[in-house]
Amino acid sequence: MLVPNGLRISSRDLRDALIGLVPNAAALLVASWILAGLEIAHWWWAFAVAAVSALIDALVRPVLRSIAGFAGAVTALFLGLTAQVGLILVALLVVPGVIVTGVEAAAETLLLVALLAATTRWLVGVNDSSYIVADLIRRGESRSRQRTPVEEEQPPGLVIVQIDGLPYPLLQNGIISGTLPTLTRWIRSGSHEMLPWWARVPSTTPASQAGLLHGSSENIPAFRWYEKDPENGPGKLMVANHPADAAVIEARLSDGRGLLADGGVSVSNLFSGDAPTELLVMSRAANRGDLGPGSAYIRFFFSPFLLFRALILFLAEMIKELHQARQQQARNIEPRISRRGSYVALRGLTNVVLRDLNVALVSEHMMAGAPVIYVDFVDYDEIAHHAGVMRREAMDALTGLDLVLHTLERVAAAAPREYKFVVLSDHGQSQGTTFHQLSGYSLEEAVRAHLETSPGRTVAETGDVEGWGPLNALVSELLSRVRPGTRKRAERRMAKAERARGTTPAPAVADNSEDNSDGDAEDEDERPDLVVVGSGNVGLIWFPRLPGRVTLETFSELHPGLVPGLLDEPGVGFVVVDSVRGPLVMGPRGVRVLLEDVVEGVDPLLGFGPRAASDLIRVCAMKVCPDLYVHSTLHARTGEVHAFEELVGSHGGLGGWQNQAVLVHPVDWPVDDDLLDRSVKGEEILYGAEMVHRQLVRWLERSQARNLPDPVLPEDEDEPQEGISADSPGLSTSAVQSGA
Repeated sequence: MLVPNGLRISSRDLRDALIGLVPNAAALLVASWILAGLEIAHWWWAFAVAAVSALIDALVRPVLRSIAGFAGAVTALFLGLTAQVGLILVALLVVPGVIVTGVEAAAETLLLVALLAATTRWLVGVNDSSYIVADLIRRGESRSRQRTPVEEEQPPGLVIVQIDGLPYPLLQNGIISGTLPTLTRWIRSGSHEMLPWWARVPSTTPASQAGLLHGSSENIPAFRWYEKDPENGPGKLMVANHPADAAVIEARLSDGRGLLADGGVSVSNLFSGDAPTELLVMSRAANRGDLGPGSAYIRFFFSPFLLFRALILFLAEMIKELHQARQQQARNIEPRISRRGSYVALRGLTNVVLRDLNVALVSEHMMAGAPVIYVDFVDYDEIAHHAGVMRREAMDALTGLDLVLHTLERVAAAAPREYKFVVLSDHGQSQGTTFHQLSGYSLEEAVRAHLETSPGRTVAETGDVEGWGPLNALVSELLSRVRPGTRKRAERRMAKAERARGTTPAPAVADNSEDNSDGDAEDEDERPDLVVVGSGNVGLIWFPRLPGRVTLETFSELHPGLVPGLLDEPGVGFVVVDSVRGPLVMGPRGVRVLLEDVVEGVDPLLGFGPRAASDLIRVCAMKVCPDLYVHSTLHARTGEVHAFEELVGSHGGLGGWQNQAVLVHPVDWPVDDDLLDRSVKGEEILYGAEMVHRQLVRWLERSQARNLPDPVLPEDEDEPQEGISADSPGLSTSAVQSGA
């Protein structure tokens, strides 16, 4: 009898199904020996329970996906947890030869089976994420055997994997040593090429991701900053990984033609890249109050044992962190910082739960044939901040991300279209003792000590805020459901940003509301006297009650000891301040006049590289540039810098590896010669995230994965020429002076 192709079951299908049942059945047997509330008469009934669970999963998941499609990720989470317990309970009840005493025993079974599966995987040394997508791969491989010629002819898609904070020299070391086997195979086989690109100051995720995803990082001077003279309302502190602030930042930059605008998917990013599908995207959480359609999360939250396994591994990662931190202390490894408190949980969340969730979300959309996907993995960056750039913990995280690439490569082989891979980082990372460890006090305390008169209200933000960024969106949604005012305030701020950009969003809340309880914005008479912010090895200082950008001449009159006092602090290399001659870089033994390119005495930028001056000129041209920009010293031999936050690994300014970002691309997609900056003799490099954005857009257009119509320009405006903008390398002095 003839059987339609779609219904044929091959020996490979049977083998894969059996492989999927064996681990769960074995774990169920062990659970029956341990748990008093679970009895299994014979071993084959364990296989029956596993099979019934898989069958119910296949039948119920589409229904849950449909329900969750009308809600958000949090609803999908609770729905998935409830359904998992219900699923295993039903399977245990309907299979003869199995006795279970109720819901509590079913939940215990789930937890124990997850623990046993995680332990087994650890014992056999399988620590990648392939188990998360095994069923997707099997179904994809089955469908690929019936793929039509039309499906095979579609242009290749692109998966862009951002390994947050990976410095190029560390990638080179991983390739040479072979500790990154997937990337090593790509490079050595000739399928991919690797090269550095220069992450300009500020070398932080908000600026770089804005440039990579939207082609502009205008007016992003750090990870967090104070807006002293905003166009709309009083001054306020902006923190890029707070959902409401991320929404405002994106609204200012987006023109609707971001990197992902044509059918793309944005996963776990600060900004959307104008993607139609956004999942765990910070800027969209405040606007919509959710993290994308809940249907995208159902597979992860509902898959039998998957979420519970992630939770078990999360606890194991926390224990591992406590052990490794203790080892670092016992061996007196320097420099080091305290690794207790919330960071222990944060490592487990980023290194296990968020990583697995990202893999699941990306794989789902690869199997759906999305033309371009951009995902950010923060594992390495977060651990390097606290443990060190090249320490064992950080390298283990990097090896785990290499295994993620291997998993996604397997998904690509089963996907309905060909996929190319680009791996990049948003910046590098440098290491060193902190400013507080050198001096014994914080930057805020140093500033206050050198002022002529003690300031009144002070806003100081020098604690670690970057690490919790990937989870802030989820927290935001939870709070918006518990406290409706939180969501309303976020929507008001988003609406204000949209009006500033010239668009008109759908009104969610009346704009004349007086609810200002979020505490971010201030009335004119409530402005602080002093704001001090840390961003890696850069400190930013504002005097909000002094109008405009405060000049050196004003400081000399009001606070004559401030600049000399800061330059005398241990670990401070130079300060940048405005003057009648334009921005000055002032060091302990010399001054550099940036716009005149004149050095008096010893050049304060000596040792920071030939691109330091142009990077600082760009920052000084920003409307939100601080009154005083404080930069750490750079150790000439070790490349160590000193963070103004309590982080042993840092980035945000200049020095060390923090500006040396990574780009790994297919060898048949070469970098365009006209995008390379040659202003430094002997170097050809993509200078700034905006240039990397242009290259990514060109690759997408050439591969026909991006087909947006040309932008409509006003009749009196010529089409802008590539390479000529305020963000371009080689920005002239006259352009800066004219406000470009």
